[in-house]
Amino acid sequence: MSSFAFRLIAWQRSHGRHDLPWQGQDAYRVWLSEIMLQQTQVATVIPYYQRFVAAFPNIAALAAATEDEVLAHWSGLGYYARGRNLHKAARIVAERFGGEFPRRFEDIVELPGIGRSTAAAICALAWHEHRAILDGNVKRVLARYCGIEGWAGEKKIEEQLWQQAESLLPPPCRGRAGVGVKLLSSCDSTPILTFPLQGGRDDSIATYTQALMDMGATVCVRSRPRCAACPVQADCVAVQTDRTAQLPTPRPKKAVPERHAVFLLLMHGSDILLEKRPGSGIWGGLWCPPQFEDEVAARDWFLRSGMEARGGEKLKSFTHVFTHFKLHITPLKVELAHKPLRAGEPGSVWLEVGEALGAAIPTPVRKVLEQL
Repeated sequence: MSSFAFRLIAWQRSHGRHDLPWQGQDAYRVWLSEIMLQQTQVATVIPYYQRFVAAFPNIAALAAATEDEVLAHWSGLGYYARGRNLHKAARIVAERFGGEFPRRFEDIVELPGIGRSTAAAICALAWHEHRAILDGNVKRVLARYCGIEGWAGEKKIEEQLWQQAESLLPPPCRGRAGVGVKLLSSCDSTPILTFPLQGGRDDSIATYTQALMDMGATVCVRSRPRCAACPVQADCVAVQTDRTAQLPTPRPKKAVPERHAVFLLLMHGSDILLEKRPGSGIWGGLWCPPQFEDEVAARDWFLRSGMEARGGEKLKSFTHVFTHFKLHITPLKVELAHKPLRAGEPGSVWLEVGEALGAAIPTPVRKVLEQL
């Protein structure tokens, strides 16, 4: 076993995280956690994960749900394409694999929303297959440990990281079921750790995979890494060359685009008009108030609608930050004299504000509705 893998496994057994609700669970729950954890921190994910599993305890339940039901439980977690792809993948698994999450890496990676690293993590954590992962945290750990310069978003840099991830994997351990296997240190033949075998498999790869994730999340963090607590700091290139602040190389800075939007809050008593967004793009499939580029466009649309205003006011503007741009939002509240018999446009609905808060809405809309 490589010295790197050995030290990480030993560290995880003593210092890693062991109480995450998806640890030691079946492939469905591992898959769900991996999707939720994409670009989202563990502390944020845990309550969403617990509510989601309670509502959809298995793939059959998730596949049978409507997209609205799924997105309502995803509401507030962000990156809503993840929720839509999760739902699509569940239906594929139900139809193609009889509701059983596939075992083959090649089948897993073909599911919507699952890439190479996510598929490998599912295989390693759920099936104990020896596969390398390379999520954002792991990229940071390997860039520092191996001294790899360059932005990880560049194909050649990412390929270097994949090569290192593959080369540092612990080798498969062999042993007899019920007896276990012993991992040896890199310097002699003294047994250091014993892993129980389940059906002839060892859990060293699952422990190693979790160790990489835990290292990136709790020790080798983006700023002010806790190098003194790192089990591999003795031969970490970044530590030895005093470059932990420079590695990994940050993404080249670009001016962040800024956009503007007007939310038209059409109210009748405590009811509000919401429209379902198109399936793709920003807030795809979620419910939002009618949205316009500016107040003139909102006013023109309202005049053409034939609705009669009883009063209105401009609420406080605020900014919502996305990964690639900032959106400045101005809510315009309009009290209607009469509630139209029909919602108006196809894919629109009148909901009481409290009911709307329980629907599939994005975070900025939730913020506005809570003020109402």
